[in-house]
Amino acid sequence: MVEERFRRIAVSIDGSSNAAIALDYAIDLARRYNSDLVVLSVAPLSPVYVTAAEPYVPSTVPESELAHYREIVDAAVRRAESAGVTRVTGLCDEGVVVDEILAHLEQNPTDLLVVGSRGLSAARRLLLGSVSSAMVNHAPCPVLVVRPAATKPSSAPPQ
Repeated sequence: MVEERFRRIAVSIDGSSNAAIALDYAIDLARRYNSDLVVLSVAPLSPVYVTAAEPYVPSTVPESELAHYREIVDAAVRRAESAGVTRVTGLCDEGVVVDEILAHLEQNPTDLLVVGSRGLSAARRLLLGSVSSAMVNHAPCPVLVVRPAATKPSSAPPQ
């Protein structure tokens, strides 16, 4: 059986604790497989509801919000580098989160996408949507969804 290698791994982060766990998994995999690691974050365009019937969606994210997401990416890149990942890049974009991640994956072939799961209830998932669910259903590559109860992977081999 041929061992499958992950030459390029992408991880999507948003500054949440679940994204931090996903980042830990992505770093561990990148080290194990000597992979390129891409840390991706998207500053979301959030609709503003002026009236219940007509939401307004701004065309850009405020600079302060974009700077916040850039810092999240920069910190994640530093974390990966300090953990021994030699080829890591960070990308910060703005827009509709699912659309921007999918566009990145289509333009930059990736062997694995790692995402965190917020663990939304069925009702909240219906109202808010789920980035991890959208990635599982639409990403052009395998997707590893790291659940909230997960802990950092152990470097020790199984016994």
